[in-house]
Amino acid sequence: MNATRLDDSTATRLLAIAIDNIQRDHPVHWTHVIDGDDRLIPQRVLHPVFAGSFDWHSCVHQTWLAVRLLRLRPSLPGADLARDALDKLVTPDNCAVEASFFASPAGRHWERPYGWAWLLLLDAELRTSGLPWSVAPIADVLRDRWLEWISAARLPVRTGTHGNTAFATGLVLDAAQVNGDSELASACVDAALRWHRDEVAYGGFEPDAADFLSPALTTADLMRRALNAEDFAAWFDAYLPDLDAERWRVLREPFPVDDPSDPYGSHLAGLALSRAWNWEAIAESLPDGHRYAELARTASASHREAGWTYVFGGHGYMADHWLGTFAAYLDVKAF
Repeated sequence: MNATRLDDSTATRLLAIAIDNIQRDHPVHWTHVIDGDDRLIPQRVLHPVFAGSFDWHSCVHQTWLAVRLLRLRPSLPGADLARDALDKLVTPDNCAVEASFFASPAGRHWERPYGWAWLLLLDAELRTSGLPWSVAPIADVLRDRWLEWISAARLPVRTGTHGNTAFATGLVLDAAQVNGDSELASACVDAALRWHRDEVAYGGFEPDAADFLSPALTTADLMRRALNAEDFAAWFDAYLPDLDAERWRVLREPFPVDDPSDPYGSHLAGLALSRAWNWEAIAESLPDGHRYAELARTASASHREAGWTYVFGGHGYMADHWLGTFAAYLDVKAF
């Protein structure tokens, strides 16, 4: 497996894992708040499209991975099996059940923002791909939910896990732009500037034990989308003014993963992959000759090499149910 390129052999393996995951009912991470025993509804009944892959958001982005690979590599071995699985899961009736849940009071906050962002990205992929599936009924509800939430969100969430608002907002901004949804895109840009425009001298400690995202780098990855190149370079200089100092070696270099089979250990494996695409995007957004451009390119390469070592490492379901999406995103991006 080439650590720097998603070749057809690697893509075929990732597609097979994704299709197995989205059809697998157990183990399942059942996270709903319920108000009675009658609400103990099996995940596949409540969420007939996205019940596999351990939890709802992982099933959504593993479905995105399958769709993305089918769009880019329609002749991959196993593509017909993938199409059959998607035909069975992504149906109008199933999507109507999911949409009804998110339109209900129970769906106002559930899986926000991480799961919502991946769903809107999946929707944009399907709308622009010509492939025969649609999650538009769910996306239409979540688009409105997203606008309601982000327009009023005064503060970001800077965690390195699912609650991170910069990561999710970057995905939704990408989806909105490819869909030509100027209202949604503007809401994302406005939020990015409201949250982060005046932030200087980032002082967080990274990583935490459960991180699969870098709070510092996801913020920068969002801001390079929200600002023009000149303004982003100035913002980045002020945000991490001493990036080459010893203090930030822990951000520039991959963090060792002691046990990738542990749920948090698998998160740290994914952190290397997400940092790799963050650093790559930062390097591409900085002007030629910027003092940190080469540093960002070097950091991206080292994180890429480290992250890919965990993707097919036999580390168990805690890694397999989601890590392939991050590995593929590093090379194929969203659009």
